[in-house]
Amino acid sequence: MFPSPKKIRDATANAAHRLRHGAVADLTPTPSDPVGGSGALRRYRPAASVIATGPPVLLVPPPVPGAAWAFDLRRGGSLAAHLVATGRRVHLLDLAPADTAEHPGGPARWIGETIPEAVRRVSRDAGGQPVQLVGWSLGGILAVLAAAADPGLPLASLATLAAPVDRTAVPAGADPVAHIAGSRGVLPGAVQRIAPESLLHGYETYGIDKRLTRPVKLLLHLDDADFLAQAEAREAFAARVTADPASAQAATRFFRRGDLASGAVLVGGRRIALSDVRVPVLVLAGRDDAFAPLAAVHPLTRLLTGSPEVRFATAPGSHLGVLTGRAARATTWPRLGAWLDEATLQHGLRPARKNPDKVVTRT
Repeated sequence: MFPSPKKIRDATANAAHRLRHGAVADLTPTPSDPVGGSGALRRYRPAASVIATGPPVLLVPPPVPGAAWAFDLRRGGSLAAHLVATGRRVHLLDLAPADTAEHPGGPARWIGETIPEAVRRVSRDAGGQPVQLVGWSLGGILAVLAAAADPGLPLASLATLAAPVDRTAVPAGADPVAHIAGSRGVLPGAVQRIAPESLLHGYETYGIDKRLTRPVKLLLHLDDADFLAQAEAREAFAARVTADPASAQAATRFFRRGDLASGAVLVGGRRIALSDVRVPVLVLAGRDDAFAPLAAVHPLTRLLTGSPEVRFATAPGSHLGVLTGRAARATTWPRLGAWLDEATLQHGLRPARKNPDKVVTRT
């Protein structure tokens, strides 16, 4: 079957655009500013015509360098930009910023210090309003544990996206620890060497090596600018992601030992029970996610016995796709938006106060 004249025109235009600009995807980050003296916590700038109201949103990615880009994958495919455009005050907490050496991390610090401090700062930044935490992958697990460790945190709600708690339900080939640490344990040098490819498998797919079919798919979709842009953005994301001993330690602790599925975990010598979470929680899983299949995510709903409401939902997409894939715009994003709207109705539409915490703009 021959392509239609329109497809030929579109394919030619896309090819020409890529030749001129080097890419179809616009990877320009959504504008943001550091909050306080660290680049780990950032506030996205609202559009000039938008007055941000309602409880602020704090996005929490996995503690892996580069993983924070998943929330802002590309123009037209950015959850962060979407939330900002809908009138929300949005912050991002990067648990593994570029200057990781200045921010030594680990489960005890992330759960007991970094996330709680960010929540309090964001709440102050929004005039004392409670915060809506949204965590993806391991970031979702850490967010839940932080809420459980300190029920007094100013939180309005929690949402976890693709956050597996039952390691036994994750296929061996998709085990993040198997990819990052290998059978010889956590070796920083080896981690650095294998990180980009292994994490791409973990975040994007599992099974047949899609590099074999990628050229054919690109040719078949050469007329689809959105498809090409998404493919380029995924590759750019994979290139940004690296690994370090801290992220490997976190994966070992929360996945290999499998104690999360029991409902409690020891962190820094302290027992943290998921039943101590006291705010509403949305648990969302990707139907095509090999890294966090439904059977690995759903058990979280039965462990949050102290929450006033636990809601489970699914959406199409892989581990990365359920967060920021093309289908997510019509599935995950509206569901998350509706969830955030409920907290806005409960806590009010107060705009942020005029004198928030100082924003440090770096040039």
